[in-house]
Amino acid sequence: MTDRYDAIVVGGGHNGLVCSALLARSGKQVLLLEANEQVGGAAVTREFADGYSVSACAHLLYNLQPSVTKDLKLKPALASEDMTTVALDVDGEHVRIKGNSVLGAREGDAASYKAFYKRMTRFADLLKTYFNKTPPRLGTKDFKDLGTLARLGFDVRRLGKEEMQAFLRLIGMNIHDEVVERFGCPVLKGAISLDAVLGTHLGPRSPNTIMTYLYRLAGDHGRIASPRGGMGSVSDELARAARDAGVTIRTGMPVKRIVVGNGRVTGVETEGGERFDSLTVVSNADPKRTMMTLIGARHMETGFTRRMHHMRARGNTAKLHLALDELPDIPGMDKKEYGERIVIAPTEDYVERAFNPAKYGESSPEPVLEITFPSFRDGSLAPAGKHVLSAVVQYAPYAKKGGWTDEARAEFESAAIRVLEKYMPDIARHITASELLTPADIEREFHITGGHWHHGELTLDQFLFTRPVYGAAQYRMPVDGLYLCGAGAHPGGGVSGAAGRNAARAILSREKAA
Repeated sequence: MTDRYDAIVVGGGHNGLVCSALLARSGKQVLLLEANEQVGGAAVTREFADGYSVSACAHLLYNLQPSVTKDLKLKPALASEDMTTVALDVDGEHVRIKGNSVLGAREGDAASYKAFYKRMTRFADLLKTYFNKTPPRLGTKDFKDLGTLARLGFDVRRLGKEEMQAFLRLIGMNIHDEVVERFGCPVLKGAISLDAVLGTHLGPRSPNTIMTYLYRLAGDHGRIASPRGGMGSVSDELARAARDAGVTIRTGMPVKRIVVGNGRVTGVETEGGERFDSLTVVSNADPKRTMMTLIGARHMETGFTRRMHHMRARGNTAKLHLALDELPDIPGMDKKEYGERIVIAPTEDYVERAFNPAKYGESSPEPVLEITFPSFRDGSLAPAGKHVLSAVVQYAPYAKKGGWTDEARAEFESAAIRVLEKYMPDIARHITASELLTPADIEREFHITGGHWHHGELTLDQFLFTRPVYGAAQYRMPVDGLYLCGAGAHPGGGVSGAAGRNAARAILSREKAA
């Protein structure tokens, strides 16, 4: 087998798999190198206790782009789809949210939510159109970029005068002010606030959190699914598509450096000392790891190095896995609802208070949680009659004051379980094993700088035209032949495949133009 390829993809996360498959389908000879023993990056299923398996990091599917499933003919098997969000109330007066409907909220909130959802999904559809395109460069004279900018302006104007003004006013605002103005039910306000900040270093009062809420809706208007076999089954489906297209996938092959000669990439070198040659290298690693570690500052101009150094990418989200000998009791919730998405965020101010300690390098004593019992509808994840709880827990700052010592980890896990006990009083006695992944663990296990789920904060200065940084928004890096295809590139994180698809299209378009 030759060691020279038309393209080498560094990292087998879902975007790397999408990008490699599309390049191979165009006739390219593609090599994909993955550091871990299984592909999928943060979208993998693995055992964390004897007989208990879980989606290790990402655990729900809400952003997979239809263009990706269509291009690669994907048919992911789903254990649950179009899941209801059950927002727990400590008195058992839970709120159910699905699509544009709300049950259990205060009088008038159902109608207000319908109007809110209609506006937000319309704005999200506008963003979604540009999530599946290479973003235009600012200050460009290129005809194609100017055309995209003109279309963006036209699409914003098509909203109509009133909605256009609302969009421009809201896009940089915080979600707190919007929910306080619109709704009376504290649990509803808390649930919406949580959706706007999941996976970020932001609180409900932080600017840009309406934008992050729209980003979440831009997948499929907030429709949520749970894959059968965990998120790893989605990555396995992508790997199958890549191999069927002719991609050579090699796991357990961490890349030590991307080789540069005379100002352009010439290949990669692995930690094991193997060398593979190509004039096109596509990195699914995060931007900081790609440019500051695999490439090195000496190959970049000073201004770009400074911007990359200052890119904000410190994770604030942990993952908690519990092995249970049986399901806990949740007063006020029907048994069938254990297969839905459950959130603990009782008020918008509760979410903000949970965020406050993270500003100073401390974890939340009363965190917010997004919870699933994936084994309720997928028996393959736990022994018969037993169950798995999978929870996203915020806030857990990457740069925790004093570090993530064993004591700090135990303290945060205990804090999360204490919150669970308020709504599931008997849960502690059903726990037979547990695992907590802090952002530091996520960095180590999934090779993501700072353990940030999006490979970089989603804020207006790191979004669309300026993601990951100004001058690098079109997947092509300032080293000839080097491209990004991961969550740190446009449009961002979540298991969407958009960045991988866009990167492949940008590479093929550039080669065609050349």
